[in-house]
Amino acid sequence: MKPLLEVKNVTVRFGGVLALDDVSLEVRPGEFLSMIGPNGAGKTTLMRVVTGTVKPVSARIRLDGRDITMLPTHQRARLGLALTHQIVRPFRSMTLLDNVTLAAGHHRIGRVIRALTAVDRSAEREQARKYLELVGIAEAAEKSVLGRPLGVVKRLEVARALALEPKVLLLDEPLAGLNTAEAARLADTVAEINRGGLTVVMIEHNLGEVLRVSRRLAVLDNGRKIADGDPGAVMRDPAVRAAYLGKEYQDAAA
Repeated sequence: MKPLLEVKNVTVRFGGVLALDDVSLEVRPGEFLSMIGPNGAGKTTLMRVVTGTVKPVSARIRLDGRDITMLPTHQRARLGLALTHQIVRPFRSMTLLDNVTLAAGHHRIGRVIRALTAVDRSAEREQARKYLELVGIAEAAEKSVLGRPLGVVKRLEVARALALEPKVLLLDEPLAGLNTAEAARLADTVAEINRGGLTVVMIEHNLGEVLRVSRRLAVLDNGRKIADGDPGAVMRDPAVRAAYLGKEYQDAAA
């Protein structure tokens, strides 16, 4: 099976800092890949290279066989990439339903005349309700985002990304800030979305949930990929354990 997302030879520098050093990654259709690693390992930078918000020194990005390396972010989104952010920024004065409806209308925005003349939003609202149901917050659809718990807002972010109808869903620390029960519930939701056929790439520090729901792990440390494969085998890798536990572990294990 050919890769759906190909990320080749990514190198990124911020001034004199080497943030990513020749990192390559492939994601096949239907996979659930989690990227893990210590803070500052380069995970979010890599994801931003994929979406086009960070300019690399070198890279080659292909989505569904098409080279998107030189495309701007909005064109990559239209071709099938959707990214959720660790710090979510919904329209707080709007309802949950209106937030997702706006995302579901993305196909209208590309054509100015179509966007200006379209007044019927029923199809988009129906789609939005479907995605709110999928992430488990349909009962709050008509409520304002303002005052909603973080768990609801995080789910809203996922619903908005799904409304873009992506080929690959990119999640940047979706469980950050959630309590144990909320994190488990959202992790289950993401796993269910993946079982429905959507390819998922997730950055996450909650190792318990990562190991519970992910099908594959890639590990970054100091801007380099140090492991990639079955979650159990990856977590048994001495280099991975040393990256998390420090040099003291490596010396003790030697």
